[in-house]
Amino acid sequence: MTTQTEQPAALVPSYVQDAWWTPASGDGAALVLDANTGERLAAVSADGLDLGAMVHHARTVGQRELGALTLHERALRLKELAQYLNGRRDELYEISYKTGATKIDSMIDVDGGIGVLFTFSSKGRRELPNSNVIVDGAAEPLSRDGSFLGGHIYTRIPGVAAQINAFNFPVWGMLEKFAPAFVAGVPTIVKPATPTGYLTEAVVRLMVESGLLPAGSLQLISGSARTLLDVLDYRDLLSFTGSASTANSLKSHPNVIDGGVRFTAETDSLNAAILGPDAVEGTPEFDAFIKSVVTEMTVKAGQKCTAIRRTIVPAGLEQAVVDAIGARISQRVVVGDPRAEGVTMGALASLEQLRDVRGAVEAMLAAGGELAYGTLDAPVVRTAAGAEEVVDAGAFMSPLVLTWDDVENESVHSREAFGPVTSVIGYADLDDAVRLAAKGAGSLVATVCTNDPEAARALTVGIAGHHGRVHVLNRETARSSTGHGSPVPHLVHGGPGRAGGGEELGGIRSVKHHMQRTAVQGSPNMLTALTGVWHAGADRIVAGAEEFGAEASNTHPFRKSLAELRIGDAFASGLREVTLEDITAFAQETGDTFYAHTDAAAAEANPFFPGIVAHGYLLVSWAAGLFVEPAPGPVLANYGLENLRFITPVPAGDSIRVTLTAKQITPRVTDEYGEVRWDAVINNQDGEIVATYDVLTLVEKEDTTYADWAK
Repeated sequence: MTTQTEQPAALVPSYVQDAWWTPASGDGAALVLDANTGERLAAVSADGLDLGAMVHHARTVGQRELGALTLHERALRLKELAQYLNGRRDELYEISYKTGATKIDSMIDVDGGIGVLFTFSSKGRRELPNSNVIVDGAAEPLSRDGSFLGGHIYTRIPGVAAQINAFNFPVWGMLEKFAPAFVAGVPTIVKPATPTGYLTEAVVRLMVESGLLPAGSLQLISGSARTLLDVLDYRDLLSFTGSASTANSLKSHPNVIDGGVRFTAETDSLNAAILGPDAVEGTPEFDAFIKSVVTEMTVKAGQKCTAIRRTIVPAGLEQAVVDAIGARISQRVVVGDPRAEGVTMGALASLEQLRDVRGAVEAMLAAGGELAYGTLDAPVVRTAAGAEEVVDAGAFMSPLVLTWDDVENESVHSREAFGPVTSVIGYADLDDAVRLAAKGAGSLVATVCTNDPEAARALTVGIAGHHGRVHVLNRETARSSTGHGSPVPHLVHGGPGRAGGGEELGGIRSVKHHMQRTAVQGSPNMLTALTGVWHAGADRIVAGAEEFGAEASNTHPFRKSLAELRIGDAFASGLREVTLEDITAFAQETGDTFYAHTDAAAAEANPFFPGIVAHGYLLVSWAAGLFVEPAPGPVLANYGLENLRFITPVPAGDSIRVTLTAKQITPRVTDEYGEVRWDAVINNQDGEIVATYDVLTLVEKEDTTYADWAK
């Protein structure tokens, strides 16, 4: 909570240009208090901070140092950072309690943030190349002879990823934005909310202490940053989480409108949970629904952008739902200081926040809402000492349920009480439920709770265009679901309209949010050089058949370790004839007796086949035999095929050959081997393409296998 003081407590420092910084004076600093007790904790001020110098440091030093690492190397740093923070979680929990967060709340914030680091580390190393260029899609031929191609690549933006965050998740809110920016190679400047920014500072301090952050890759502003947009331009990205009014003010800044600053926002959201017509009392769905609503009301004291603000239920079930919510709260929710035994809901983040929530509820009641459960009076809470009493200095509030005689009342669909508050409203039918949910004018998430697949489809398809995420809940997922209110790093977080129109997370999608997609055009050789991926028509060094017509090599590429192998190293086999006996034997051995391989008359009647033809998988199997180098060597394993397409049928009497080209080489930063993607093309004796696919192999960085075998 924040007030003004003439004699501020110790100032929360900023981290600026790789050093800790505090203003020369604490005059006018905002005072921050313990949300549970009112105890003075710290003061916050950024008076005199040179934001332009911070941005310049990020664009120069941060860009240089992050760019010295590959995507995989940066992703591995995230894992190491996560492991370091994981070992210091208890320290962060102790600080988190002061924000009003319970142990569960702190786990969602602290552990959730650390989990984002782990996830992006894993996905970055599994799904991205070990380079700094990401290829987006297949190349497009732009000339008849294949000498001119076009394609798309992603490279990092050349500026800074600035983030302005809300007070409710001081750890997760920072790390969920930092992780994809770091993998992309873009330095971050963090501006946390004042009431809980001291917890963000503690996390940044640990990250700096770890020694794992490249210089310039992370900076922290503790205090006001009202002029931050003044020093950003088209090279930069600003990600904002907070109120719609502040987001609209930021979006109207000249550097966003005219200067090209990339801006994304996650703002107010009147999220809904819809109870299906089948989910009546006594069903597992009804129970799961009530549990979900109460969880979203009370976790973080309802201070979640994803909390359920509108509980939409079949008309006639409103009172039953209110009663069930009230019963669960009475049985399971204990309001108080999170450091006290048994407390399950802590304080709001500040007295200002408490006043805002109470004010919103009072406005909703004045507009026609009725208080169906709870009280606006200061609650009796459990103190850290175990006493049960009213704590005036604490920002405590009872969970509240409102009902509405008029479900069309705009107040329930447009006013958000950002605390432990939900409104129960009834719908007439599924179309009405969809219409009511849409009146939120764009939301982050909605839950659809039903065990009826048709109802689930109708509701989900109906509301999807108004929501960033739809959580479908039934008896099958009641125990395993991650929950209505928990964004996961694999899936997008954001929503249209009122929710801000932005998008965060979503796995590798969010890494690309910090990158520029660029169309590139050139010859196959030039695109190969630009992307690190071999393009058809580029130069090759070929081992194998002499008549292949390319630069020759005497070394089979399977005999080369990653240290020796180069993009474009290739092998071309000789021809192997396919006989009717081969086709028949394969059909009998495998049981694949499809008529195209066994019945000449039926095969000839098929418009795709000239008669009996070889099985596609026979040809792929033979191709492996044609290109394999069987002795032990640096190739450790073949672990799959991708993008397999059969193009030209092969009748008995035709012959096939295979050409294998090293297409992409991806060393693994944590192992003594890497992945090689091979471009495989099977041709017939006339040069027609029979099949195309990618072969994936694991190859040693240095050839130790052959040396050991030879001994």
